[in-house]
Amino acid sequence: MKNNNIKIGRYSFEEYLAAAKSFHGYAAPGVIIGGIMVDFAMEHMPEGVLFNALCETSSCLPDAIQLLTPCTIGNGWLTVRGLGLFALSLYDKYKGNGVRVFLDSGRLENYPEINSWLFKLKPKGEQNKDLLLEQIKEAGRDICGMQKICIASQYLGKHSKGNILSCSKCGEAYPVKDGSICLSCQGKSPYT
Repeated sequence: MKNNNIKIGRYSFEEYLAAAKSFHGYAAPGVIIGGIMVDFAMEHMPEGVLFNALCETSSCLPDAIQLLTPCTIGNGWLTVRGLGLFALSLYDKYKGNGVRVFLDSGRLENYPEINSWLFKLKPKGEQNKDLLLEQIKEAGRDICGMQKICIASQYLGKHSKGNILSCSKCGEAYPVKDGSICLSCQGKSPYT
């Protein structure tokens, strides 16, 4: 049965496709499925709770979180852990209670194009993009699993940079907690 009235946050499906394209560069399947997952998780968060997000992949899903919640990498409310799982958690910022939503591969038998996308069975250029979006819209939340979670204590509360000094080697401002000189001058720079 087709799910033609699907909503993703405050958006209709088509409006969310446009928002995803504007934010992400194109309406990637991962951002679209991610939006459905975020919407599902948000529905299970108590009203008025300040929450953070933890994303278990760096691909696509963080953008869905940033589009639909106040949690961003920039404000520190979104943590991305490269666990390689297409999953996210929303949790009470101070208590740690929340929900984890994941793309449940065991529920994809009726959605072969989504299955093919998830398991990379076809190169991106050979995927049927229209069929993939149609199956995502039809499946909606049916392909998502959910668990109640309690997040580890290191993810709770506000994380401050602490005191800031100028690095004695390069002169740039850095958090003192990183050591006597900035991390870049300690050899951890990504630049050659």
